[in-house]
Amino acid sequence: MKITITDDDKLVAISLKTILEAGSGIEVAAIGSCGEEAILLYSEHRPDVALMDIRMNGMTGLEAGEKILSEFPEAKILFLTTFSDDEYIAKALSIGAKGYILKQDFEGIAPALEAVNRGQRVFGDAVIDKLPEVIGTHRAEFSPESYDLNEREMQIIELVGEGLNNKEIASSLFLSEGTVRNSVSLILEKLSLRDRTQLAVFYFKNIAK
Repeated sequence: MKITITDDDKLVAISLKTILEAGSGIEVAAIGSCGEEAILLYSEHRPDVALMDIRMNGMTGLEAGEKILSEFPEAKILFLTTFSDDEYIAKALSIGAKGYILKQDFEGIAPALEAVNRGQRVFGDAVIDKLPEVIGTHRAEFSPESYDLNEREMQIIELVGEGLNNKEIASSLFLSEGTVRNSVSLILEKLSLRDRTQLAVFYFKNIAK
């Protein structure tokens, strides 16, 4: 797996490179120190996952991530930060980031990168605990019928929101993985959403109790 690292603390970036390349099968293609460099590095190296800090001088990681995803919608971005600020988490979710974990969870960084590379979403425990608060509890009553969603599709949305991948959803609902994959695509189309991350946000915002 090839990644890029962007962090305005060069010592942190170099330390991450050393740790991640030590027997984990991760290749760090390049290191950057600001949002502008994060964009250039992604364009040049097309990493499997872009690992980046949020608070940096000049362009923030969130701004850089949004620009990357606008040009490369398939990009997998994992934010690594010391801040579990509600506003940052909400923004990371809204732009379609694949994960948001805290630097304090050093041992979990490599597994998080691997999970994101496999297509999963990854959020640290401290972030998961804040999701309901971040997304908000005040909302209008949700009506599946208004989106032409059937009961099975609602079950799939809930399981996506809980972080299950297609294989796990298929096992839970006794469906084939292909059926789940097609259903997720149809659900995204019905809800005018781009990817599973946005679907998870939609679930927490409109459906989760």
